[in-house]
Amino acid sequence: MPRIFERIAILGVGLIGASIAHAAREGSAAGTIALFDVDTAVRQRARELDLGEVFEDAASTVADADLVVLAVPVGAMGAAIEAAGPSLKSGAIVTDVGSVKGAVINAVGAHLPAHALFIPGHPIAGTERSGPDAGFASLFKGRWHILTPLVDARAEYAAALDKLAAFWRALGANVEHMDAARHDVVLAVTSHLPHLIAFNIVAMAEDLESVTESEVVKYSASGFRDFTRIAASDPTMWRDVFLNNREAVLEVLGRFSEDLAALQRAIRWSDGQQLYDLFDRARRMRREVIEAGQDTPAPNWGREN
Repeated sequence: MPRIFERIAILGVGLIGASIAHAAREGSAAGTIALFDVDTAVRQRARELDLGEVFEDAASTVADADLVVLAVPVGAMGAAIEAAGPSLKSGAIVTDVGSVKGAVINAVGAHLPAHALFIPGHPIAGTERSGPDAGFASLFKGRWHILTPLVDARAEYAAALDKLAAFWRALGANVEHMDAARHDVVLAVTSHLPHLIAFNIVAMAEDLESVTESEVVKYSASGFRDFTRIAASDPTMWRDVFLNNREAVLEVLGRFSEDLAALQRAIRWSDGQQLYDLFDRARRMRREVIEAGQDTPAPNWGREN
């Protein structure tokens, strides 16, 4: 596989940043990999895992990099590019992996030097684990990577967009282009609201523990266990997601609240037909997810052992 970038820099060595390092090295998508994280312990662990050359500051990390990946929480994007911006070489491509695009575009744009090329992005991939040890090379294989390019008439911007798309394809991802505002609404539906519901249900169950004498945990069925897996996600990352995508999340949450109230009424008035119709529609959606290749029909009723 031809090398796409001679040198890449990754700011933030969590699940996504570490996985990019693994995948870029395994697929020869990059020649050298430079890394930085604001957490001293994370930097040390990245050295122990031999993820790349680890630096002590963002500016040194991005110097001479052809591609700079901002793999920090959404709320830290502005600070990351502010620290790195003065050291970006002319023509350097800057991208991010944030789950929110509108707020990130504003934060990065405020500090990006004119000679750099910013192409926002978001890999639709992840697990509930975090930190450098969570990374693995196959994380992006068969997953979607959404690019939300800016309006930029420069010829080099179009070339950079093609090159960045090729990089993510080399990591195994399927690449799609999307408007940033549309991305934020779509992700509010498919990711942000489900996480918000999971966090809330698990927190509610914790409150009920004293009432049920720990039976909630003891008799957890597969549905609740799935919620606890989602709720195990990095709280810093998700706090920033909700604070930075508040408009789209509140819009979708309002619709959800209305539908939930209708479902509550159907249960109260024993409207079995309305319940059946809703459950049948949801079941069809599950089949569509499988047919789209986003999951398999294999049953998963909990732990393997």
